Amino acid sequence: MNQRRYIRQTTLKGFGLEGQKRLAKAKILVIGAGGLGVPVLTYLNAMGVGKIGIVDNDEVSITNLHRQVLYGENDIGESKVITAFEKLKAQNPDNDIVVYNTFLTTKNALEIITDYDVVVDTSDNFPTRYLVNDACVILNKPFVYGALHGYEGQVSVFNYKDGPTYRCLFPNMPNENEVPNCNEHGVLGIIPGIIGNLQALEAIKLVTGIGEVLSGKLLIFDGLQQSYQKIKFKLQPKNLEIKKLQAFYEWNDPCEIVPIVSVDELQRLLIEKAQIVDIRTNEEFTNFHLPDSIHIPLNELEANSNKINFSLPVYLLCQSGKRSETALRQLRNAHPESSVFSILGGLNQYLAECS
Repeated sequence: MNQRRYIRQTTLKGFGLEGQKRLAKAKILVIGAGGLGVPVLTYLNAMGVGKIGIVDNDEVSITNLHRQVLYGENDIGESKVITAFEKLKAQNPDNDIVVYNTFLTTKNALEIITDYDVVVDTSDNFPTRYLVNDACVILNKPFVYGALHGYEGQVSVFNYKDGPTYRCLFPNMPNENEVPNCNEHGVLGIIPGIIGNLQALEAIKLVTGIGEVLSGKLLIFDGLQQSYQKIKFKLQPKNLEIKKLQAFYEWNDPCEIVPIVSVDELQRLLIEKAQIVDIRTNEEFTNFHLPDSIHIPLNELEANSNKINFSLPVYLLCQSGKRSETALRQLRNAHPESSVFSILGGLNQYLAECS
């Protein structure tokens, strides 16, 4: 360990050389290398965490760059974990960086998590959060939670010394249609940085023993008001009794095949003037839309499906590809003989690759 590198930390009262040694011995897994994951990874690595694991199977997109500041335009299309590995090693070559170029699943979660002391969940979807929670309960690993919503963010620590779990705060996974996400509703670039840094701080506290850990407390940050509040919640003992993972953690039936087309195919469809149905909101459609597309907002789709010619293939388009999957199932239930497709990645992917 290069003691001079960390002199500003080791001279800190209450942290000292002992705190730095604990960081050097620590093994922290970060699930996600996106908006929250980037600040977590950057600071854990800079501060000298000995082993950092990164789980992600995504590629860098131009729509990431306003908030995922580890990446640049030259990285677009590249693997996030590979790119992060290279930049983190350049930042601090002394640390062991392990990459898992995959999404976390029921098949690999226990195997990956078991090697680490602390898990930092920076994912952006509920299925992964419930999977992380259950795996950490089974393996008795604490995990640091972070989430974003508009100008707000949340942070907490779960499963710490038999404390409350994620299911104690959120017992049941919400319906997919009830969940907003940053692809569809936007996120101010700085908010993930603030929340991610708070997550990194909690991880540092867990492995060094300094300060008071956010166990049994949900920290809520309001960026517009620059305010913080804490909500207390209690352990529900039954949530510590999880012994095995569920068969799957998904909103959809895992056996269901969702017909999709890529944005490369979308270019051909535009030339052929295929039937493209844009299901975004009025505001989104007004801001930008593809020529000749039919506009029917998702919440009006059932009442206005007569605007669609079901004797022809129907190509559903939204901002990120999630709402179009919801619309696809809705139309397929009502018109089982029709040919309906979801455009993979939506307009975000189209603008990133084809504009």
